[in-house]
Amino acid sequence: MLERKITNILNEWKQEKKKPCLLVRGARQVGKTFIIDDFAKKNYETYIYINFELMPEYKKIFDGNLDIKTLIMKLEVTFPEKKIIPNNTILFLDEIQACPNARTALKTFSLDGRIDVISSGSLLGLYYKEVNSYPVGYERVVDLYPLDFEEFLWGVGIKKETIELVRNCFKNKEKLDEYILEKFSEQFKMYILVGGMPNIVSKYIQTSSLNEVLTMQKAIIENYMLDVAKYATTTNKQKIMDTFNSIPIQLSKNNKKFMYSEILEDEENIGKRKYSVATEWLRDAGIINFCFNLSEPAVPLVSNIKQNCFKIYMRDIGLLISMFESGVQKAIMDNDLYINQGAILENVCCEELKTRYDKIMYFERKSSLEIDFILNLDGKVTAVEVKSGNNKQAKSLSSILENYKTVTRYIKLEKDCNVYVDENNIEHYPLFMIMFL
Repeated sequence: MLERKITNILNEWKQEKKKPCLLVRGARQVGKTFIIDDFAKKNYETYIYINFELMPEYKKIFDGNLDIKTLIMKLEVTFPEKKIIPNNTILFLDEIQACPNARTALKTFSLDGRIDVISSGSLLGLYYKEVNSYPVGYERVVDLYPLDFEEFLWGVGIKKETIELVRNCFKNKEKLDEYILEKFSEQFKMYILVGGMPNIVSKYIQTSSLNEVLTMQKAIIENYMLDVAKYATTTNKQKIMDTFNSIPIQLSKNNKKFMYSEILEDEENIGKRKYSVATEWLRDAGIINFCFNLSEPAVPLVSNIKQNCFKIYMRDIGLLISMFESGVQKAIMDNDLYINQGAILENVCCEELKTRYDKIMYFERKSSLEIDFILNLDGKVTAVEVKSGNNKQAKSLSSILENYKTVTRYIKLEKDCNVYVDENNIEHYPLFMIMFL
């Protein structure tokens, strides 16, 4: 079983005395059901499970009155073999987006407190209009993403003590042992190929077969398209599919800003009107990440976001790799990480950052200066540049250093690089150390 960081969040939540219901949100096949199911079985005497997609008849439980007396009575009638034990009973409402009334009922369960409730959903952002009353203040949302690189390392057997040793080198800006550097760099390359979807990572650990990995990745892509066909409105289906299929093409451009006009041969403004709904659909389904351009790299960063100027990255790097031609996989195996204009490295870095930051941002000025990511690290506006090729120059970082005094920390992530700080106070780290930002 793969260890996931969200397990600590679930354990801490269980210990709270007066707690909201928990809503675990994430794309399909990121492991929501497996993790919650395992947690519930290990920690509660009574466990009630309802999947509203597989068990649509149970939606009737949440028809009519939603007071706690009525809800408990309906649960006891529906599950007579389950004894509701106060403070030792958990109710898991899976795919809750299919039953909007159940989402409303979370407030009732939280106020009563006898039953702990966890819900999960894959397409929650697509159903927000159908919920009559949101349980504001009585529901805590936790996002679950594909495995990040550290979780991947746990899965392939790298000891936590070794990871801590590497983390300390990052914190202290100390050179890393060359053998450890090589091994972590190799694992980072494999993470790029495999990605972080739990079933795929497990298959890779069991078989080491990249062919089987690729087959499973393509199957997930196909399932995403089936979701589009099933859940998107008729007028938007083709737009969403066109947008999704355009992502590898758009990421391969020198200028990776998302261009609606390049989905089809269309004028920019017309394309935007047609396809903005499609990008939002894919984001709400947990398939893609947005990375927003900033008008200025200054705090507070979020107040400087340009909402109409962004890049789009896949939420799972392995799935992105599967959308390219087969030669891309071989090129990465051969350590050619600069293919597709560095888009693959940028994607995996965005994916790592998204597990820790609500909004991901970059800075570009007149196409002559571009910083891959701008972060607020411990109160310091930090410019992060990702270099995947052999060209080690950092012209954009140098320009930021000279012209933008609001930026006070500078980080460069590089292939074949050990840890050091240069004469310009730019911090240099190997690519895999993105996991420590």
